[in-house]
Amino acid sequence: MTTIKAIRGMNDILPEHTPYWQRLESTVSGLLASYGYGEIRLPIVEHTELFKRSIGEVTDIVEKEMYSFDDRNGESLTLRPEGTAGCVRAAIQQGLLSVPQRMWYAGPMFRYERPQKGRQRQFHQIGVEAFGTATPDIDAELILLTARLWRLLGIDQHVTLELNSIGSSQARADYRAALVTWLSERREQLDEDSQRRLESNPLRILDSKNPDTQALLDNAPNLADFLDEESVADFARVCDLLDACGVSYTINRRLVRGLDYYNKTVFEWVTSELGAQGTVCAGGRYDGLVEQLGGKATPGIGFAMGVERLVLLIEAVGAQAPAPERADVYVVAVGDNAHRTALAAIEALRTALPELRVIQHVGGGSFKSQLKKADKSGAAVALIVGEDEAAAGVAGLKPLRGQGEQTQVALGDLAENVSNIVMQDITAT
Repeated sequence: MTTIKAIRGMNDILPEHTPYWQRLESTVSGLLASYGYGEIRLPIVEHTELFKRSIGEVTDIVEKEMYSFDDRNGESLTLRPEGTAGCVRAAIQQGLLSVPQRMWYAGPMFRYERPQKGRQRQFHQIGVEAFGTATPDIDAELILLTARLWRLLGIDQHVTLELNSIGSSQARADYRAALVTWLSERREQLDEDSQRRLESNPLRILDSKNPDTQALLDNAPNLADFLDEESVADFARVCDLLDACGVSYTINRRLVRGLDYYNKTVFEWVTSELGAQGTVCAGGRYDGLVEQLGGKATPGIGFAMGVERLVLLIEAVGAQAPAPERADVYVVAVGDNAHRTALAAIEALRTALPELRVIQHVGGGSFKSQLKKADKSGAAVALIVGEDEAAAGVAGLKPLRGQGEQTQVALGDLAENVSNIVMQDITAT
């Protein structure tokens, strides 16, 4: 019988790595709460039409990368390839946009891509969205929030911020027309992928990774020359606010982002530590998306960060790793009555000291073998109950890290004595 394996590009996250994820997730949720962002939890599956209308039918995501299928009613559904569209759909459907909203979400996204380090078919994002504020101070807030997060995670020296403004939809349309005309005259100099995009999504050519195409673009029309006055003024204000807060950035006039719904400010946080998959966080404004999806015209801005890439970066640069979880107490019990007595005693102990991490040995074994496992667990103390101890209503407490001797205590006094030993261990380490 063949062994069933995980689907290619959809990876298991093992216990040795989950502490990094937990640290990242807890740091993000705490930071976002401090900025006034509330969590929203969204479905993994949405109607395919949602993504066609939001992301754009001629984008690579919709054309080639989405996991779409017909359900039993014949409706076309899609595993979400990104989170903003679903968040906007929920905000409209649930009537959340009558007042400005700050929200965030987290979870798996799905795109059919060639799996490689930092790019999987099931990947995880944390997304942040703000609705109802048209002024550039909210743009600056989101960027400042991410800058603070990098400091908290210890990776701020390994990421850089790139900014651009892609203007209004009209400014972008005028630029697109000029760019297509210019590139069409030089079509044979473009790489194959850029030639295809020339017909469908020409602005994505600006983001080409082909060095020859990038060299050709040096003389192409400049998006900045087509920006409307409002976009220019708003972008200048974003830069001014970042300057005032000491956040360094580079203006990258070829930064356009890959989704059709963006306008005005766009940004990316990038690193050189992860090879080709260097973008760890990206986003921008999407002032027309709510109306495009059937809601009242409402400005919006957001970003998403890739959890896998951030974890890889934290590991790559040697940022402080989470302390490995270890037990405080390991319970050794030999004999049926001893095990029964110990089980009741440690449940009472957990009630008295809910922060305590207690491992009950299971599966039997000799006193010696159980004690070896207690030592390997990293616990500060072994709680030992044999048949004699159970009959007498006591337990042995054996310090495993210090020099103290094993003592006997009444089961009713476990909490105070265990707490003292654990605190001594914490102080010593």
